[in-house]
Amino acid sequence: MATKIDKEACREAYNLVRDDSSDVNWVTFKYEGVTIVPGHSGVDYEEFTRQCTDDIRLFGFVRFTTGDAMSKRVKFALITWIGESVSGLQRAKTGTDKTLVKEVVQNFAKEFVISDHKELDEDYIKGELKKAGGANYDAQAE
Repeated sequence: MATKIDKEACREAYNLVRDDSSDVNWVTFKYEGVTIVPGHSGVDYEEFTRQCTDDIRLFGFVRFTTGDAMSKRVKFALITWIGESVSGLQRAKTGTDKTLVKEVVQNFAKEFVISDHKELDEDYIKGELKKAGGANYDAQAE
């Protein structure tokens, strides 16, 4: 059976993360049967990483503040988490299902596909977002 997405509910969760007046910094999109729906959301990135267990696959939309001494910028990441214990068939389907998520989550600086908890390291993600962000004035201070 083909995967579907609850666009309305997912868009609402996505917009909450993008809203500068909201404290919500991340949201997950999870599978409920064959439908992708909003999962958990929160403020602390560590809370997000705890959602990424070995037996599930999910999509995360996460807000990070990056930048340097000259300017701070908000950057968004789309993280596809595929746990180590997820079956091969489900792993393969995740790639095609991501296109449904991208119909809702359209603005992000970088996309990650992760199955190793080490790659969820906040400093690693922020470093990749900083590279994707262009000018780096911190280099002048070195």
